[in-house]
Amino acid sequence: MTTTGTDTTTGTDTDTGTGTALDDAALAASLDGSFTSRHAEVNGIRLHYVEGGSGEPLVLLGGWPQTWWQWHKVLPALARRHRVIAVDLRGMGGSAKPEEGYDKKTMAADIRALLDHLSIDSAHFAGHDIGAMVAYAFAANHPEATRRIALLDVSHPDESWARMPLLPRPDLFHLWWFAFNQVEGLPERLLEGRYHLLLDWLFKGAAVDPASIDARSRAVYARAYDSPDAIRAGNAWYRAFGRDIADLATYAPVTAPLLALGGEYSNYEQLVAAVPALGTDTRVVRVDGSGHYLPEEQPEVIVAELTQFFG
Repeated sequence: MTTTGTDTTTGTDTDTGTGTALDDAALAASLDGSFTSRHAEVNGIRLHYVEGGSGEPLVLLGGWPQTWWQWHKVLPALARRHRVIAVDLRGMGGSAKPEEGYDKKTMAADIRALLDHLSIDSAHFAGHDIGAMVAYAFAANHPEATRRIALLDVSHPDESWARMPLLPRPDLFHLWWFAFNQVEGLPERLLEGRYHLLLDWLFKGAAVDPASIDARSRAVYARAYDSPDAIRAGNAWYRAFGRDIADLATYAPVTAPLLALGGEYSNYEQLVAAVPALGTDTRVVRVDGSGHYLPEEQPEVIVAELTQFFG
């Protein structure tokens, strides 16, 4: 179990197990390289992002139940070649948590507005989990601003998602939280102040080596999701899946080169089935020895694959 407390001299949260600061500015500063934590008012909301490096822009979009910090093992290496911008999506971490706008098309519009704010005409994108859905929606809706896209272990919601079994099957990892996260009001009451319990269960079940998501990272994620407002906002990404499926039906296959990386013990086979229809230039690669949390489980492999793909 990880707990957090308040440092009375700095006003920042700390992990009581390690004594390290958990606020975004301190986390960004702890990385090798000149990373900074910033905010921007874009598309009617406030987005938090961490930026560092130089070169062609590369936007990193994370997923549930994590924050921009899920990229911390790969950020320094990627920043040697790219201007890297790791974003907390609408509803995540240090970003705003409005009542609406959690469909992936709207969330992609948030990122398009952020690029305008940063005077970036076009960028590469790598998204994991929910972030992969937003990355694909960005490419579909803003092709002029998309160079290349990488989807890590998840594709965009499609019609097959509406037929997921409610009952567990021995040949499938049971995605029970897809339903749980769509229940209104109850998850907030059950998980407030207890989010570490859900995190520990997920990392134990969906990572090959649960220790690859260390105590500090778990404390960062628990801090980000422990409040009712944060739980409600993160679950809203799931409640928008019906809208996302309908939106996908209106998209033509993207023309930007698309790389999908799937964990050997996670969604590789699903990506093999789904990704070819999503673009005109696609490739699916298996990440051996990994479960769902690729950037933390196999960071060296992810850096190598993304560096080769983005240049």
